[in-house]
Amino acid sequence: MAMDWSDVVLLVLAVAIFVLYVRLMRKNVRLRQMADEANRLRHEAEAAWQRNRQLKQEMTSNIAHELKTPVSSIRGYLEILLSDKPVDDERRRYFLERSFRQTLRLSDLIQDVSIINKLEESADLFSRSEVDASEVAKEAVSDLADKAAAAGITIANHLPPMPQNGNRELLYCIFRNLVENSISYAGNGISIVLETYEPIRTASANFEHRTSDAELYYIHYYDTGRGVADEYLSRLFDRFVRIDEGRSRQNGGTGLGLSIVKHAVLFHGGDIYAKNRPEGGLEFFFSLKKQ
Repeated sequence: MAMDWSDVVLLVLAVAIFVLYVRLMRKNVRLRQMADEANRLRHEAEAAWQRNRQLKQEMTSNIAHELKTPVSSIRGYLEILLSDKPVDDERRRYFLERSFRQTLRLSDLIQDVSIINKLEESADLFSRSEVDASEVAKEAVSDLADKAAAAGITIANHLPPMPQNGNRELLYCIFRNLVENSISYAGNGISIVLETYEPIRTASANFEHRTSDAELYYIHYYDTGRGVADEYLSRLFDRFVRIDEGRSRQNGGTGLGLSIVKHAVLFHGGDIYAKNRPEGGLEFFFSLKKQ
């Protein structure tokens, strides 16, 4: 039976309505997906904000704790010197020297906190220029040569020329903090070595085995000292982490040195990994982007 024009019109309208309905459903699905993605991103942003807020609170608390000891010491020494009780020249000099050491510790802490805050929040404020990382390493080693010699420590720097577009201050922080960490905590009479290496081509997740990249310098730093307990390796780059609390304070460490090292390496487009050497001591594998 042939359809009249009214049936045709109704059929076309039905098809059009169905097509429109399908399109609306698809669009509705896409909108729900977009809404779900927006909610996911919002939750992630809120979680990141909470983590950042917690980290800032922890850092503020840690800074206050770190400031308390030197400030209390300086105050105590000055109160003795300013009291009505007589103080002989030898004790006066002792109190002044101790106060001076504590002010140096405060100065180091303030400088390290400033660097790490700047790296975390405004890294783009660090300028870049043509610099040779190996020359910066030589400067750091030279600056610490007397301190190393006093502890019977030898430093072998085998780094070849490594020109790059980087920040000299942050590169200096990397090498100085690594060497200073070994001098302070690895023990006397040890050796420190800086050298380059070629990563092994393997699927291993370990940093030292990643595929070689022509755009990166790969640097191996190690000492032959006592190393650290395995449970501390995963926290080695955390802020204010001290493996030996008493010795750390005795040596005047701020607890921020290795955290600055990691942030400075990341600033230069690299990564860093640490582990204990089978032969004894602690070693670091890290990379620096050439340009």
